[in-house]
Amino acid sequence: MTFGTVDPLLQPFQLKHLQLRNRIVSTSHEPAYAEDGLPKLRYQRYHEEKAEGGIALTMIGGSANVAIDSPSTFGQLDLSDDAIIPYLRELADRVHAHGGAVMSQITHMGRRTEWDTAHWLPTLSASPLREPAHRSFPKEMEDFDIRRTVRAYGEAARRCKLGGLDGIEVSAHGGQLIDQFWSPRMNQRSDRYGGSLDNRLRFLFEVLESVRAAVGDDYIVGLRMSADDRAEGGLTSEDAISIGQRLAESGLVDFLSLTAGSATTDLELARQIQPLGSPLGGYLDLVKSFKEKVGLPIIHAGRIADLPTARHALREGCLDLVGMVRAHMADPHIVKKLEAGEEDRIRPCVGASYCLNRIYVGLDALCLHNPATGREHLIPHIAPPAERRKRVVVIGGGPAGLEAARVCAESGHEVTLFEASDQLGGQIQLAARANERQKELLSIVNWLEAEARRLGVTVRRNSYADAVDVRALDPDIVITATGGLPASPPLKAGEDLTVSTWDILSGCESAKGRRVLVFDDHGSDQALSTAERLVEADSEVEIVTPDRVVGHEVQGTLYPAYLKTFYAAGVRLTPDHRLREVRRASDGLVAVLHNAYTGELVERLVDQVVVEHGTLPNDDVYLQLRDASRNLGETDLDALAAVAPQTTVNNPDGSYQLFRVGDAVAGRNIHAAMYDARRIALSV
Repeated sequence: MTFGTVDPLLQPFQLKHLQLRNRIVSTSHEPAYAEDGLPKLRYQRYHEEKAEGGIALTMIGGSANVAIDSPSTFGQLDLSDDAIIPYLRELADRVHAHGGAVMSQITHMGRRTEWDTAHWLPTLSASPLREPAHRSFPKEMEDFDIRRTVRAYGEAARRCKLGGLDGIEVSAHGGQLIDQFWSPRMNQRSDRYGGSLDNRLRFLFEVLESVRAAVGDDYIVGLRMSADDRAEGGLTSEDAISIGQRLAESGLVDFLSLTAGSATTDLELARQIQPLGSPLGGYLDLVKSFKEKVGLPIIHAGRIADLPTARHALREGCLDLVGMVRAHMADPHIVKKLEAGEEDRIRPCVGASYCLNRIYVGLDALCLHNPATGREHLIPHIAPPAERRKRVVVIGGGPAGLEAARVCAESGHEVTLFEASDQLGGQIQLAARANERQKELLSIVNWLEAEARRLGVTVRRNSYADAVDVRALDPDIVITATGGLPASPPLKAGEDLTVSTWDILSGCESAKGRRVLVFDDHGSDQALSTAERLVEADSEVEIVTPDRVVGHEVQGTLYPAYLKTFYAAGVRLTPDHRLREVRRASDGLVAVLHNAYTGELVERLVDQVVVEHGTLPNDDVYLQLRDASRNLGETDLDALAAVAPQTTVNNPDGSYQLFRVGDAVAGRNIHAAMYDARRIALSV
């Protein structure tokens, strides 16, 4: 594959009759923005933004369901009814208006869903083997189930074509129904659909024939599959190549979208959709080997998070189209910035998987540090110019403060930012010290700082601002983003004998070679990453939590890495216990734990007790400034939710509006802090 001197990412690609304007695509995924299974305004605007940003092809409907017995389990589209067709047309028109193409994935989830939802029908599969992630015991499909499901795929494809989409992609990956048939670890049938590879592929080819009969030969049909299940008893790379070759020979599909791994457990999912700390483009060699032997256009998305990796994948002949889903959730204007020669301005994807992990607990997908993604109907990705230029002072250079400063400056305001320390980033700097994986989070800070400076923000480091400093600038708007300070859990005694996770991560307290009890009364990454730091320092660690499981808030693709470390190091995991008190002993500290269910008190002899209990607002300067403000610090919550102007006047003699955002209000997370900041900045 040769590209000459032109950037390979910007070269067009001919896919059957459809010319794609460049090589960058967003592969099928489900952000859970559907309403009643339909792609209404929020869903449409999310994909339209990517088309406006220059993407060649955006694929909707990750795991879009084709039948009544494949209910939604994480907010998928419902392609089992003609009611979706008008909404598909609206979405297609929006994408096409910006020069992009749009396709949808179609699937039957089989056993990879829940039975006690929607119409309470049993899940289906090739064999009655329980699915670990969603915990259903499926019905083994009978012939009439197979015939009905095959028809349903064809009907769903017809709806996509009538809806004006440019093509469809049949899903045969991620442990869904088609690969439940073709995978030997999920198919134990003894009839014509089981046993040999030919038999296990029979269902697939019946589906593809049904789809082709419904849409005709002139419509684009692709298939998403794994190039290697990377699981015991699953398909090998040789099996996948054999399937790919048969598909190419059949003429039934026009492209293949390749993944790697499977998704029947959270551990497998974390290998398939790799989180922060994983190598970029980790499966490109596998995909290249497949492509060299299979004569079909290849799409691949697998932690291709930046343009250098994407460019490398094309130049090395690994693929034809580069899938960049999470990268476009971080910045939907990737192509537009590349075309403008502003590649260095692309907001980076850090692989935090906040987007992915939320959908697996029934929430919508959101980017950790771009609060406009998924809210395009409410929040613009680029701040519009303000009607009047104002003087804005931002206090605090963490993610909330930097985002507030950046957006205010983008709107045309004169912005000064005070940061007490010599580094910007706030708690992100602390988190990045925990382990190698979390160092990627620093890219958030680096991007925000670079953009703020580009937009003319005056940044004053090592400046502990007080009310006098702020008033000296005669501001119209003051935004306090001073973050929080570590809170201590309530103890009967011995609070002064504990240290915080911040103390360990900052290096204020030694983490080396001790017996350490980590009490986690938060449940998120803070205690787990601190425990990893302690393990690396050769400490003997026990994690205690009052929750039912350790790391209760750490979901999806992130917790497997922690558990791998903890089990390998012999970390003791103790749920359902609360730290009651700490007292000194002759040879260390005694931590008294209370069992939530039996009431029993147990003791641990340790050298150090580390506690994590979230943060309390660092609000001193806010309180100093409040009485002289026009709004007395009040935020109109209805206006905030609507991203409308903040007009509250509680003190007509006040000289400025005062707001606080992020952990300076209450301890939450990076996304909440930046969402606060974006809304306030847009409202001033």
